[in-house]
Amino acid sequence: MRILVTGGAGYIGSVVAARLVEAGHGVVVLDDLSTGHRDAVPEGCTFIEGGIREHAAAALATGIDAVLHFAAKSLVAESVARPDLYWGGNTGASLALLEAMRAAGVGRIVFSSTAAVYGEPESVPIREDAPVRPTNPYGASKAAIDAALAEHARMHGLGAVSLRYFNVAGAYGGRGERHTTETHLVPIVLQVAAGERGHVAVHGTDYPTADGTCVRDYIHVADLADAHLLALENCAPGAHQVFNLGNGAGFSVREVIDACREVTGRPIPHTDAARRPGDPAVLVAASDFARSRLGWAPARPGLHEIIADAWAFHTTSSAEPAAGAAPA
Repeated sequence: MRILVTGGAGYIGSVVAARLVEAGHGVVVLDDLSTGHRDAVPEGCTFIEGGIREHAAAALATGIDAVLHFAAKSLVAESVARPDLYWGGNTGASLALLEAMRAAGVGRIVFSSTAAVYGEPESVPIREDAPVRPTNPYGASKAAIDAALAEHARMHGLGAVSLRYFNVAGAYGGRGERHTTETHLVPIVLQVAAGERGHVAVHGTDYPTADGTCVRDYIHVADLADAHLLALENCAPGAHQVFNLGNGAGFSVREVIDACREVTGRPIPHTDAARRPGDPAVLVAASDFARSRLGWAPARPGLHEIIADAWAFHTTSSAEPAAGAAPA
């Protein structure tokens, strides 16, 4: 197939694009490089620099069979401060993409959704039928896109899959996390190990968990990429399917820090800090539906392997950038 990957210069999008190339697909990457990196676009892809509103129609006109949609803003705090950026940059741009797909006759899409649509869950592990109650504009913008996909499936016969995932980490093929504003725990802890930060703050030590710190579900980025390829194969015309993706078991903040110490062999200073408002004690995915319907299961569920791959990328990425793709 010939596949358009929006946001394919970003962390997850670039890994998925690389896996698509390895699987023999033709890949066109569309990315405005506002948060992505040109050298992360895999060799063998056609690269188009620009936004969805301006360039999606032209990209789709090159004989695209399906779309994998990653392009989005994803900082929760920024979404609270500037919700307009998220309603326009996430929801508005996605609606423009869906209209361009309809005009071009492209009938399949896999969407990078998020567990943030669930807000504070009533129970864990979280199933796909849990109430959708986002607590910030980022999650709300993604939930609105999910709703639009369901309507386009009903009205226009679109085959759509939304993949809702939790904490993604690790690296694959020389591609890993390189965020200008880093908010994810694993890369932050590894920055401390590398001497790029003085310490890591542990927000909340009195949660009702085994060690008092928050518990989160971590998934290796390569396992996540595999799920996207399986979802692409399972797009059904006229249906919008939703799958949660995770390990099904959580790790606490203290467990992540300890594992990073073991993997890196370096001291990682930490300080205890107050809880952050809205942080649930435990967020863990129930991925039974993805296992039964997609035949997906994480092949790299161990926290130490996830961290080891992230650390290897962190220590080599600046010296050995990934090979880039040819421009369109």
